[in-house]
Amino acid sequence: LKLYRLDNGSYPTTDPGLEALVSRPGSASNWKGPYLERKALDPWRNPYKYTCPGAHGPVGFDLYSIGKDGQEGTPDDITNWGE
Repeated sequence: LKLYRLDNGSYPTTDPGLEALVSRPGSASNWKGPYLERKALDPWRNPYKYTCPGAHGPVGFDLYSIGKDGQEGTPDDITNWGE
């Protein structure tokens, strides 16, 4: 995400989301990726959740995993923000 921002001046928006790190979205004028070889999955093989602009993240985006139980909003969620 940092490299994408460096090249394009901002983080990818919610749509196209993290897919923008794998393939060039139409909105990326200076895309120099791919920034990832394949879609990012958490350790439980679930896609990471991403929103930008974010509601929580101090860096401008929210990035999180729904954790082992596969349920959003439960104690095992892993986020880039503190509660």
